[in-house]
Amino acid sequence: MPIVKIPNNAIIPREKLTLYLLIPQRKNDKSGFLAQVGFTQENPDLLEQAIRKLIAENEAIVDRQNEYGIFYRVQGDLHGPTGILLAVTVWIQLTNDNDYRFVTLKPAR
Repeated sequence: MPIVKIPNNAIIPREKLTLYLLIPQRKNDKSGFLAQVGFTQENPDLLEQAIRKLIAENEAIVDRQNEYGIFYRVQGDLHGPTGILLAVTVWIQLTNDNDYRFVTLKPAR
């Protein structure tokens, strides 16, 4: 299996950070996990930088494929303002334009 790296110009929609990951959710809340190392609604740029650092330092593993594209997982250290978390990021390489887009982030098991 070839080594895959998510490109550093992968698309991370701002709304994924500001309206999803950093906002408390009823289900699948990620904000509490991220708050453990200092990520808040006030510093989404730091979270984006940390996600980009994580993908630069770690290889992507093909997770699955569907009609929309190929999904990848990248696990590694997420460096926050006050600490480090072990996290998994999920990405999709879209079939229609080959762009890589950020899907989500979750604690590593």
